[in-house]
Amino acid sequence: QVQLVESGGGLVQPGGSLRLSCAASGSIFTIYAMAYYRQAPGKQRELVAAITNGGTTNYRDSVKGRFTISRDNAKNTVYLQMNSLKPEDTAVYYCKANINTDGGPRRDYWGQGTQVIVSS
Repeated sequence: QVQLVESGGGLVQPGGSLRLSCAASGSIFTIYAMAYYRQAPGKQRELVAAITNGGTTNYRDSVKGRFTISRDNAKNTVYLQMNSLKPEDTAVYYCKANINTDGGPRRDYWGQGTQVIVSS
């Protein structure tokens, strides 16, 4: 079994920063792309940022220059550094990892989600 455990959400004022973490554990053989999505109330889940196992990144336009995604392959962990936060960044943030398990099929796994609230 594979688990993704997220941490780092919370309440922050506009202009503030938060760092999200997502650690994968279990019978992992290879972790391919890792990503963060978010879902605001009444809206569809959207891709925020992604990173390949080679370190190539991509971001949605609204977070470019403010958010940075990174990963520590030795720790099976992905990070999302969020700076200059805006109220419109308020959402539940989910991490996703594409994982090949030891003896199992390659597929996507999701974290439990962490709430980010940007408000004064």
